[in-house]
Amino acid sequence: MPLALLALAIGAFGIGTTEFVIMGVLPEVAGDFGVSIPTAGWLVTGYALGVLIGAPLLTVMGTKVSRKKMLMFLMVLFIAGNVLSAVAPVFGVMLIGRVIASLAHGAFFGIGSVVAADLVTPEKKASAISLMFMGLTIATTVGVPLGTYIGQSAGWRVTFAIVAALGVVGFLGVAKLVPEMGKPEGVRVRSEFAAFRNVQVWLAMAMTVLGYGGVFAAITYITPMMTDVAGYSAGAVTWLLVLFGIGMFLGNLLGGKFADRALMPMLFTTLAALTVALLLFTATAHNKILAAITLTLIGALGFATVPPLQKWVLDQASAAPTLASAANIGAFNLGNALAAWLGGVVISAGLGYTAPNWVGALLAGTALLLAFLAAYLDRRTRTASRVVSASGTAEQTPVTVQH
Repeated sequence: MPLALLALAIGAFGIGTTEFVIMGVLPEVAGDFGVSIPTAGWLVTGYALGVLIGAPLLTVMGTKVSRKKMLMFLMVLFIAGNVLSAVAPVFGVMLIGRVIASLAHGAFFGIGSVVAADLVTPEKKASAISLMFMGLTIATTVGVPLGTYIGQSAGWRVTFAIVAALGVVGFLGVAKLVPEMGKPEGVRVRSEFAAFRNVQVWLAMAMTVLGYGGVFAAITYITPMMTDVAGYSAGAVTWLLVLFGIGMFLGNLLGGKFADRALMPMLFTTLAALTVALLLFTATAHNKILAAITLTLIGALGFATVPPLQKWVLDQASAAPTLASAANIGAFNLGNALAAWLGGVVISAGLGYTAPNWVGALLAGTALLLAFLAAYLDRRTRTASRVVSASGTAEQTPVTVQH
């Protein structure tokens, strides 16, 4: 695998850290600015909305310059947003900083996925994408717990300053290691949007929203679930999240490896297993050991779907993959927001802290059904193409003329 993937992974590590670390230092931020926890929660919501807006907007801008230069610009945007968050004098300024940093998120992963896939041979594309996303999984395992600890001990501003420094390292890595591929040839805004005429692209994004959303339905409310139901102390939640991150790390590697061999069977298996694991979590959440095991499994199965889903989008939008790839990253954040809201609804309805697991299982199960539909449509399209090709060949068979 090319060393350039390391630069992409470093950028992904910084982006993943800044996305999730805010959840660990939210009380400290709220206290410093004198706002309520729900108000401080806008720092999470604003980030997610920024990803949804920034992914298509900046990706379209990126069609005018080389992908390497665009990745470098996105890292500058990321650094600026985190520096602004670190020095923000009032809450509103920090919210603006969070949105600025988030604008780089979707476009970086979208363009980065295309670059990663182009750096390797066709049979290694999913593995290359998974190596880039490995930075995100390491962020959940190392970056977020470490950033939370630093934020609680040295102050949350120090955390965001360190994240900005990670952005500088990512910028230098892209500048040094990613080859200059030139401006994307023949890429036009109209052709990029034309990719969305393909129903398979929409199915892939729907699977992303529902499949990964199933994970977030459970993980968003993991603290009350583990403390009030499983009986863990509040301090143990950090280590439980480390286990979840380890699961994500392993799932990402396995997802990339096996998706290169058999993409749709891999997707069927992981989505089915994720649905079952989320259902079981309702029961295993009452036991400390089983809860920890199930949480790790959910992390692994949830992120094992990422490389195959991202590659499926690239395959289906092969003529104009950049915007579709970035939009699929936005779909992850849409799934996070949707699942978190639905999980809150069932808890507010008095169904208990384990109820979001049922929501997650329903979402993942629906994603599995969409995967079967996508495979059926793809098989039907391929069959029709073979029939047309065969009939065309028959019509072009030369006739022997005897003299």
